[in-house]
Amino acid sequence: MKRMLAVIRIKGTSGVPGDIEDTLKMLRLIRKHHCVIIDDRPSYLGMLNKVKDYVTWGEIDAETLAILLRRRGRLIGNRKLEDAHVKKLGFESIEDFAKAVIEGEARLEQVPRLKPVFRLSPPSGGFKGSIKKPYKAGGELGYRGAAINDLIRRMA
Repeated sequence: MKRMLAVIRIKGTSGVPGDIEDTLKMLRLIRKHHCVIIDDRPSYLGMLNKVKDYVTWGEIDAETLAILLRRRGRLIGNRKLEDAHVKKLGFESIEDFAKAVIEGEARLEQVPRLKPVFRLSPPSGGFKGSIKKPYKAGGELGYRGAAINDLIRRMA
């Protein structure tokens, strides 16, 4: 079973080397505090390893994905994602849809006109560490595992 990863861009756009900027564009992380949901296929993991000094990522759980979809999910035209949109796909609510996505039974792309990027606000309470150091060294960058859920809840 594939794990679903949430990737958030932490650093801004100034002074980014061209090859890393291209990789960030392929991940659709154009601006600071943008978030995308991807799976853990090797090509994505290689891209994450390349941009590890600009993003943070980890495994997202169903509850956090539901919060993200409900608060920050947008359709083309900047309309909010609502339960009615996922009911057309056969799910009772956004929470049921989020659970199905985490379990691999559904994909976010199935929702018609859903934007692939979630625009988050800066985390309430600020970042806990430096945005220049890796997560394991007390900073914010790179792989953080399940701790990504706490960060997303503070940013959503």
